[in-house]
Amino acid sequence: MKLWVDDLRPAPVGWRWCTTSAAAIDALSGSEPVDELSLDHDLGGDDTTRPIVLWMCEHGVWPEEVRVHSANPVGVEWLEGMIARYKP
Repeated sequence: MKLWVDDLRPAPVGWRWCTTSAAAIDALSGSEPVDELSLDHDLGGDDTTRPIVLWMCEHGVWPEEVRVHSANPVGVEWLEGMIARYKP
């Protein structure tokens, strides 16, 4: 499965769209493996995709391809730094 996490931009055709970090974590922990993941940073309100990356670090669940498509430069730096450091 390809998983797109963004509260505003719709997922590309063929991708599953999650608009909250909780929904994305549910998808990642489900029975269907996630092969590709693309993350926005800000998900509305206080929600971000940081909990998703932290969950992946804690559980050792990493899709083959992880991308960041956020327009938030500070968020991009944090996400890409964590992915570079902890993704096997």
